[in-house]
Amino acid sequence: MGKVCWSKLVQITAVAAVLSVSAFATASAQEAPGKEYWKKIAENKYVVPDGKKAFALAKELGGYLKSADSELRDDLAYSILATWILRPGVLNGDELLALEEEWRGNLKKGIGENGTDSVLGRSFSALCLSAIAERELKTPFLGEARYRLLLEAALNYLKEEKDLRGFDAVKGWIHATAHTADLLAALAKHPSFTQQDQANMLKAIGQRIETSQVIFTFGEQDRLANAIASMAERRDFVEPGFEAWLRQMDETDQSIWKDSPPKLEGLQRFENDAYFLNAFVARVSHGEASSAAEEAKRAALKSLQRR
Repeated sequence: MGKVCWSKLVQITAVAAVLSVSAFATASAQEAPGKEYWKKIAENKYVVPDGKKAFALAKELGGYLKSADSELRDDLAYSILATWILRPGVLNGDELLALEEEWRGNLKKGIGENGTDSVLGRSFSALCLSAIAERELKTPFLGEARYRLLLEAALNYLKEEKDLRGFDAVKGWIHATAHTADLLAALAKHPSFTQQDQANMLKAIGQRIETSQVIFTFGEQDRLANAIASMAERRDFVEPGFEAWLRQMDETDQSIWKDSPPKLEGLQRFENDAYFLNAFVARVSHGEASSAAEEAKRAALKSLQRR
């Protein structure tokens, strides 16, 4: 082959390679919608775009749950996902199971870190899982085994999360404790939630409050109280178990006054418990409560009177 022909062949090959890369880049750009794309979905009442599969878009949105961009993470990714999960006919049972498994796994990613962005993925996965749990109450799809895995993961996450920031001026809501409480509130309404599960949830919430070493200031106590109120609404609610849990709380809180001056961690726990009890009374007072729930409310009021 002559030099001229060889040179032309090299040029043609190079041009083809450039065109191929350009086409790939264009296709990739088309496959990765920007924030404006998601905004348009939200503005269009969360209707799935024509020609698109909700599940594929949901998988992509799930990746944004760890984003430090609060608008992308919270206003768009979470809001769209929660709407699609709860809206009938958008995601089927198998698709919801796949999302549940992925987000449940996210609860362990970076666990033990404090002050890093890894908490965002854990916290907002818990919040999306609360939508999964709400959907399960309306149209069951989890099954007993998967329900138990999710409940166990939620209780463990509540106990193990070290990053208890509520809100950041730059990154927006973090709120791991509140989001996990929302998940537990939905799980506590499930038919498979047993009396032993009630005891486990009380223990986990008590441990979260006791070991927080910070006074929650963004409504976390109220969300935890809502989880217990959901439990108190059950027909099989073990009210004596709740009272025993309250007595232990009272004994621990009263013990802080033995020191003069009291230790800071004891005062923090005391304040969190007081806020929790007030919130629980308010939650149970909404609407008609069962006789057991009313007894639980009276026990909480007596605990408040002793403070």
